[in-house]
Amino acid sequence: MIAVRLDSGLTDIVTERFDAGVKLGESIAKDMVAVRVGADLRMAVVGAPSYFAEHPKPGTPQDLAEHRCINLRLPTAGGLYTWELEKGSRDLSVRVDSQLIFNNTRMIVRAALDGLGLACLLGDLVAEHLAGGSLVRVLADWCPPFAGYHLYYPSRRQPSAAFALLVEALRYRPGGASPSPR
Repeated sequence: MIAVRLDSGLTDIVTERFDAGVKLGESIAKDMVAVRVGADLRMAVVGAPSYFAEHPKPGTPQDLAEHRCINLRLPTAGGLYTWELEKGSRDLSVRVDSQLIFNNTRMIVRAALDGLGLACLLGDLVAEHLAGGSLVRVLADWCPPFAGYHLYYPSRRQPSAAFALLVEALRYRPGGASPSPR
């Protein structure tokens, strides 16, 4: 049996007695086994054409101070998401002045589509809107790819045959190659 629980918080899978969890590769503790289950991700700073009809597009992260920004309240400690931007060797953590704050990314996308401000979201969440022109990407050169989602589990765990099959089935394979038959 496989039971799945969706939780945006930072769950301690050992304390909660879960077999495994899924989160971004950069946030997995060193004592865990991490298996990539998704492609690289990329953030996107976006706004609606109607927003840009009234506001100039930001050219640098510092320009965000002159914009209305829509932000995410994090589910863990209730703090606000700090926009993590990077270009070359420059890493910036930008605390934007947010007039709108949501705890749900779908609501952030809706607010951005409605022209209420700029949002910083996973590119996958807004790809369709970018392709259709209902959102415009800015500061793209400040949003490089980063390691995507990983399945993780304690290194001291002896995986069952069923768990090993699940890990192998979820393992990310660039180009969509199938796992070899056993």
